[in-house]
Amino acid sequence: MEQPTFKVDKYYIEKVDADKKSIYCHHNIMGELFVPKHKHEKAQMLYAEGDVVFVTTETKSYFLPARHFIWIPAGLEHSIEPKSEQVMMRNLYFPIENGEDEFYKNEGIYPVNNLLLQMMLFTNRWNGHLEEGTPNFTIAKAIKAILPQICPTNLPLELPQPKDKRLGKILRHVENNLGETILFSNVAHEFGYSERSLSRLFQKDLKMSFIQYYTIRRILKAIELLLERKLSVKEIALEVGYNSVPTFSNTFFKILGQRPSDYSNREEILEQQK
Repeated sequence: MEQPTFKVDKYYIEKVDADKKSIYCHHNIMGELFVPKHKHEKAQMLYAEGDVVFVTTETKSYFLPARHFIWIPAGLEHSIEPKSEQVMMRNLYFPIENGEDEFYKNEGIYPVNNLLLQMMLFTNRWNGHLEEGTPNFTIAKAIKAILPQICPTNLPLELPQPKDKRLGKILRHVENNLGETILFSNVAHEFGYSERSLSRLFQKDLKMSFIQYYTIRRILKAIELLLERKLSVKEIALEVGYNSVPTFSNTFFKILGQRPSDYSNREEILEQQK
């Protein structure tokens, strides 16, 4: 599908780095906008509300669910695509400081707890450059400062981009058959590999096993379905190839730290800003 035309300056990207010392703030309902590859001299904290956002770098494809944020280090090229026009994107861009914690040097996705939600409420009506010495700058800097303490776990909500075209075909097969139970032995046979050689290909190209990739992809699809609120947990388990709801629930818990039912029932605390 062809992406819509897009002007970089319309998305304020050039304004982000115009003042090197400010913290830049921008909130907006994305609509159907696709933001092509770009990068900033400032690090980006991107919070999503309402639906899923896909963030893609050169090596990984990140899946950002509602009520989570992704930290994007300064200088990392990335594109952004919301799953639906309902997505509210809340962005804070931070200048690099000397002696920063290692947390800020690595991209990652993290859940937003109640403390961080309350602090984000202060940013609802901010827009543009927050100047050093102003109350808003102080609050935004405090948000950044607490992240390493309250975000100890980087959630594995990303999948590597395959370099090998042969592997790309296999991953599309997995994508198209998530509702079935996919056996590694069957995949190897169907695509003309021995199990040993295909296992090596996964490890060499993706740095993970087939089962690791398959499990994460199933859970990512489950998150999408949970956010849509159209199916029960049992129905979602079947949609992503789990015949056992307890097995699905336990796998979901291992990755996200909460049960599917709890995830589905969480209230959205931040109101969308018009």
